[in-house]
Amino acid sequence: MSGLKLFRYGAWAAVAALAVVSGYLVYQQTAGNENSGALIEPLAAIGGSFELVNGDGETVTDQTFAGKPTVMFFGFTFCPEVCPTTLSELQGMIAELGDDADKLNYVFVTVDPERDTPEVIRDYVAAFDDHIVPLTGTRKQIDAMLKAYRVYSKKVPLDDGDYTMDHLAALYLMSADNKFVGTIAYNEDEETALKKLRRLIKTAPASS
Repeated sequence: MSGLKLFRYGAWAAVAALAVVSGYLVYQQTAGNENSGALIEPLAAIGGSFELVNGDGETVTDQTFAGKPTVMFFGFTFCPEVCPTTLSELQGMIAELGDDADKLNYVFVTVDPERDTPEVIRDYVAAFDDHIVPLTGTRKQIDAMLKAYRVYSKKVPLDDGDYTMDHLAALYLMSADNKFVGTIAYNEDEETALKKLRRLIKTAPASS
C-alpha cells in the first residue's frame, strides 16, 4: 500500500472521529419523545452567510438558497474517489426523490479554488446532475466559508510536486433558514440517506 493511500485512510478515519465528536457536541438527542427519528434541532453555530460564484461566474450568496433546505457537499474536481462517489450517490438519491427533489437545493462547494475555476467546476458537476449548483470563489472567500461551516480541509503535497486535498466526506443538511441540522455520511446506506432527505423536505416552509 502506498504512503499516500495510508495517509488518506488515516485522514478519513480522523475525519470520521471528528464528525462523531462534533455530532455529540451539536445535537440534542430526541429518543423517547414524539419527535424521535426526526431531524434534530441545531445547538451550535455551523453555517452562516457567504458570497461565492457559480459555474457561470455569477455571484451567489446564502440568500440565493433561502426558502428551501439545502444539501451541501464540500469537495474538489481533482478528487480521485470520494467526490465522484458522493456526487454519484447524490445523483441517485435525487432520482429516487422524483418530483420532491425540487423541494431541496443541492450545492457543491470546492475546497480547491486555485484549480476549480467556474468553468472547471461547472463542467465537472454537469456530468452528474443539473440540480447540483457548483460554487467556487477566491481562496479568501472559500476559507471564510470553510471556517463558518466547520469544514475540515487540508492541502497535501504529492511526491511529483502536485497536491491533493483531504476534506470532510459528508453531505451537510441545512434547513431553509440555513441552520445545520445533520449530515449524510460517506457511503451511508441509501435507504437511511433518503429518509433523512425526506425528513429534511418536511422541515421546509409550506410556501416552498
